[in-house]
Amino acid sequence: ASKGRRVCVKVFLSSVVRTLTKEVDASKQIAAMKLEILRHLKYPGDGNDCELVLVSSGGSLRDEDSCDVLRDNDFLVLCKKNCFAAVRVNNCAVNIGASYYDLCELQEYPVGERKILELDGESLNHEILVAIGIRKYQLKLSDAAVAKINQSRKVVDDAVKNGKIVYGLTTGFGAFKDKVIEKDQVKELQINLITSHSCGVGSPLSQMRTRMVLALRINVLAKGYSGIRHETMEKMVQALNADCLPYIPEKGSVGASGDLAPLSHLALGLMGQGEMWSPKTGWGPANEVLKANNLTVLELEAKEGLALNNGTQVITALGAEALYRAEMIAKQADVVAALTAEVLEGVPEQFSKDVHDVRPHPGQKLAASRLRHLMHASNLHLPDAGKFASEIIKSRLDRESGSKSKKVQDVYSIRCIPQVHGVVHETIAFVKHILTTEINSVTDNPMVMINRETPETASAGNFHGEYPGKSLDQIAIAIHEIANISERRIERLVHPDYIKEPIDFPGFLVGGQEGLNNGFMILQYTAAALVSENKVLTHPSTVDSITTSGGTEDHVSMGTYAARKALTVVENVEHVLAIELLANCQALDIQKSRGNSTTAPLEKVYHLVRENVPKLQQDRFMSPDIVAVVRLLQEGKVWDQVKDDLPESAKCGITVSCH
Repeated sequence: ASKGRRVCVKVFLSSVVRTLTKEVDASKQIAAMKLEILRHLKYPGDGNDCELVLVSSGGSLRDEDSCDVLRDNDFLVLCKKNCFAAVRVNNCAVNIGASYYDLCELQEYPVGERKILELDGESLNHEILVAIGIRKYQLKLSDAAVAKINQSRKVVDDAVKNGKIVYGLTTGFGAFKDKVIEKDQVKELQINLITSHSCGVGSPLSQMRTRMVLALRINVLAKGYSGIRHETMEKMVQALNADCLPYIPEKGSVGASGDLAPLSHLALGLMGQGEMWSPKTGWGPANEVLKANNLTVLELEAKEGLALNNGTQVITALGAEALYRAEMIAKQADVVAALTAEVLEGVPEQFSKDVHDVRPHPGQKLAASRLRHLMHASNLHLPDAGKFASEIIKSRLDRESGSKSKKVQDVYSIRCIPQVHGVVHETIAFVKHILTTEINSVTDNPMVMINRETPETASAGNFHGEYPGKSLDQIAIAIHEIANISERRIERLVHPDYIKEPIDFPGFLVGGQEGLNNGFMILQYTAAALVSENKVLTHPSTVDSITTSGGTEDHVSMGTYAARKALTVVENVEHVLAIELLANCQALDIQKSRGNSTTAPLEKVYHLVRENVPKLQQDRFMSPDIVAVVRLLQEGKVWDQVKDDLPESAKCGITVSCH
């Protein structure tokens, strides 16, 4: 600590709490523990520059008011003030590869500092949903939503009162649709629905994704077509705002009737059964977690179990994250590719506006425009291009001046960037159109049609996950191509034969002695492995279907797996692009040693990377380098460096109209 290094010390209280009296309150125990640790470490000074953070055995932060005394297996983290998130990530083996989204989970967002977002079932989008996932919003229901919720509930209550035969309200489910349920059994029917359907397996969804699923379920119920009570809705909102998150296994949904198993687990936790997590408690029995947060369990009434577990919200919430991350990495891929083209002394003329106007795909034109405005163009007289100069390209042009040898075109992985990246941009726009519609759609059954002249229930198939599932298969296929072509550029950057003449880079961009050092040799292996994995993962899930529920559900979407593997594909793409960015920055270091810089926007990208990862001067452990750059890409930092240097037309994405 005296040398400026952060100190992280875990102290399991069961071994040292004997030094304190159990009657002392938590805050005094923590203060005493801090002094004891500092004394043991022989820490210089009074320790006011340090903080001691209480963490529960479940891994969550705990404030001093959440416990009367410290518990066995809770632990304390001692660190420099304002450094807890970094200490927690960098000193825990599990978190060495933590993503930007993992870091967001470690940040504290006090309830009073979160924005208030009204949900109305009409205006949510994937970007806001991701922001809810990383705790930037508190939720409330709009007045219009409350009115519609109450209107639809009256229809349900009247149906029960009058003994109407309505699927899932006064009948059994699935293959038991013809079994009539007595009036005094309707509550038990809903409870049995949730408990019997809570049979998922696998790891739980992350806290971020669980928040997104819960928020999205609230949003679609807020449309007022589900017959749920306002009281139930308010309890869901309160649970989300208090960060009380049920244990939702990631596997077990076939995507029709919606996400029955995972959404049942969501409802189960809110009913006080199963496991639940909260910042105050960590993981624990759901009823105890709710009680610790001064919340009460859901008591289901007629139709409410079906309203809670019948829909596509797991597919769509996971898909919203995949879309958000795909969109973020795709636009930055244009920037990373531009830097690679620069350091390899590419030919900017191949991105000329008139070339791409004669094949006017919007995505292709967008990618070409970005490349034109980021690369060397100052003396090439390219129409609709930037005016930035690059010493790298100028040195090539000077070298070719008066020579019979001239570089006229690049290999496909550089020359065809607009054609490959362009269709990815357009696919993302198409998927955004699909998911934005799905995010604000009624997807349960039966629906309460309050929009009819005489409101009534209607059975249909809006729960089927084909729309979001199919679109997420498409986004996985599309975004994979970003990594596929990126890996080819990585090889162009490191292959000794490719960079020997005329650029004369050292083989594998080694820092130091070739042979003694291996440079970027194995980073290209990693990229190749990720691309190969993606080639398997991009096989469409939604081409499959297995009959369920005794033959009544004879076509299902398998959309939930499409969403899960789309996220894996996007994560792999992020890592491949990070490797390319590390490699082209290393190549730029070599160009700089010769007095050659790149364009001003791309120089800013280079400096961003070098602020986080040093130049490779000899072989070192490079996994942390990849993780650091992945985080920059996930947060959009690379895009932030160049966006102000692009025209408005190159900043914006593509809008798809399906009229």
